[in-house]
Amino acid sequence: MFDSVRDDIRATLDEIRAAGLHKPERVIGTPQSATVEVTAGGRPGEVLNFCANNYLGLADHPDVVAAAHAALDRWGYGMASVRFICGTQEVHKELEARLSAFLGQEDTILYSSCFDANGGVFETLLGAEDAVISDALNHASIIDGIRLSKARRFRYANRDMADLEQQLKEATEGGARRKLIVTDGVFSMDGYVAPLADICDLAERYDAMVMVDDSHAVGFVGAGGRGTPELHGVMDRVDIITGTLGKALGGASGGYVAARAEIVALLRQRSRPYLFSNTLAPVIAAASLKVLDLLESAGDLRDKLNANTALFRGRMTEEGFDILPGDHAIAPVMIGDASEAGRMAELLLERGVYVIGFSYPVVPQGQARIRVQLSAAHSTEDVNRAVDAFVAARAELQG
Repeated sequence: MFDSVRDDIRATLDEIRAAGLHKPERVIGTPQSATVEVTAGGRPGEVLNFCANNYLGLADHPDVVAAAHAALDRWGYGMASVRFICGTQEVHKELEARLSAFLGQEDTILYSSCFDANGGVFETLLGAEDAVISDALNHASIIDGIRLSKARRFRYANRDMADLEQQLKEATEGGARRKLIVTDGVFSMDGYVAPLADICDLAERYDAMVMVDDSHAVGFVGAGGRGTPELHGVMDRVDIITGTLGKALGGASGGYVAARAEIVALLRQRSRPYLFSNTLAPVIAAASLKVLDLLESAGDLRDKLNANTALFRGRMTEEGFDILPGDHAIAPVMIGDASEAGRMAELLLERGVYVIGFSYPVVPQGQARIRVQLSAAHSTEDVNRAVDAFVAARAELQG
């Protein structure tokens, strides 16, 4: 059977390569850190890593690694079960309680990834008589999760409050029983922050719930690292927060939904990705508890991340690069052409800076970019070296 489709698949792959959209996977031979060693798929040797979600530099933090080692001895390797059968340990309940307290929510439920968390919310909470109103630039996991539900779907232009209000009016006039506004807290391809205070104001006016995927904020955005709800002073007005343990919170894997108690209780009974997926590995749960301990005194790490971000954004702007405005550690350098973005990423790797060119379908056609991600683990010298490498790569590309 496969022989009849092999040529079609090969032709599609050839088209992807010809359009400059092929996404090679480079292999690193070291732990995730500010510097990594590339062993395949690029220039061998140690390079500066400016494309990981390791915002606070905790992925190889010795205390986190030690907690993971201790957890293997205490809790074992894996659960070989789902939560409601025999997959719940004390460490899972402790992590849920700690996340709830940290995020200012009533309860939390763990998932194997934030993709699964977003995939499990909408179908559980919303039916055909309900409406979901989603930002146009929301993460793919939100889009896929909405598709799994039977709710009516409304989309508003990115961070456009006038459009959001129009969609809320239409949903209300259409007789929606429940209305749920969903947005990324920080939009991962742009580094833009959602205007949560304005969103919450509209939600209250139109009797809607608010859901935020805060994967690119929790740990380092807000005075205490509690994310965009803390940044905007609306921690008590957001009904559902989804997020990941795989970025600033240690960088392993796993996701969660922190929400009103009744919402979490229903997810435990009806959310398919939760009911039919293996429990989060106990070693990740235990290491994540250590990360939460570290966050209590991580003000210096957040300060260093902010300083690195300001330095990179400032110098790149001075050098004439088109960098999307903002102050988030996601700093997209706009290139436009997909092939050119890929070529620049290769030239940067040759100069010892590991970054990735993003193009369609990850970003819209004609908006290819190199998404630079700063980390508290980077030194000032690292940041300056990265900017100098961009300048040199651009000169070669243009020359």
